[in-house]
Amino acid sequence: MAFVQNLGRLIVPAFVGLSLLNASIYDVPGGYRAVMFDRFSGVKDKPSPEGTHFLIPWLQRAILMETRTKPKHITTTTGSKDLQMVSITLRVLLRPDVDALPKIYQSLGLDYDERVIPSIGNEVLKSIVAQFDAAELITQREVVSARIREDLVQRAREFNIRLEDVSITHLTFGKEFTVAVEAKQIAQQDAERAKFIVEKAEQERQAAVIRAEGEAEAAATISKALEKAGDALVTFRRIEASKKIVENLAQNKNVTYIPSGNGNVLLNVPTDR
Repeated sequence: MAFVQNLGRLIVPAFVGLSLLNASIYDVPGGYRAVMFDRFSGVKDKPSPEGTHFLIPWLQRAILMETRTKPKHITTTTGSKDLQMVSITLRVLLRPDVDALPKIYQSLGLDYDERVIPSIGNEVLKSIVAQFDAAELITQREVVSARIREDLVQRAREFNIRLEDVSITHLTFGKEFTVAVEAKQIAQQDAERAKFIVEKAEQERQAAVIRAEGEAEAAATISKALEKAGDALVTFRRIEASKKIVENLAQNKNVTYIPSGNGNVLLNVPTDR
C-alpha cells in the first residue's frame, strides 16, 4: 500500500514535469522562421531560425512565418494613354525580408502579402499603363514589363517584401479596340493582295511586250533572209518537208509504192539553179 502511494507521488510530478517540458519546446520547420511574442516585452527583435528552441510557457508564444518564395497574381482594369480600356494580369514571386519578420508581423500581420501586394500592384499598374498608348502596350511589352517591375520592386521594399520576379501574363483590350485591330489587319491583307495582283499584271504585261518584240524581230529576220536568198530558202524548206513526208510514208506498212509526178508529196522540187 505504501508502495502505491509512493508511486502515485512520483507519477504526478513526472507528468507535470513532462507537460512543462513539452510546452517549453517548439520546432521551426524548413522554410519558416519563428517570431517570438513575450507578454511583458512584446515581439522580440530577432526571429528564431530553423530547428528546435525553448520558450517560457504561457509567458512566451512562437509565431511561425513562411520565408519561402510564393506566387501572387494581380489583375486590374485601367485606361491607356489613348483612353483605351486595358485588362492586365501580373504575376509576382515574393518573399519577406527575414531580418524584418518581427516588424512585418507587428505592422502587417501574417497575411502581409494580401494586405500589401494587391494595393501597390494596382497603383503601379495604373500609373505605368497610363503612360503608353494601346498599340505601344503590344509592341513595347518588354519595356512596359520592365517599368512595372522596377516600380513595384521599389514600392514592395518599403514594406520589407522582396520580389523575385514580376511579369505580365495576360493583356487584353476592350471590344472596340479589338474590332479596330482586326479591321486594320484585314485592310492590310487586302492591300497586300491588291499590290500582288498589280505586280503580277505588270509582270505579265512586260512578258507580253518582250514576247511581241521577239516575234517582231524574228519576223524581220526571216523577211531579210527571204529577200537575200530569194527562192532558195523556199526550195530548201520544201526539200525538208518532202523528206519528212517520205520518211513517214516509208514507216507505214500499208504503203508499198510512192508514185512520181507533179504535186506528189511535194517532190516536184525545181532543178533549176
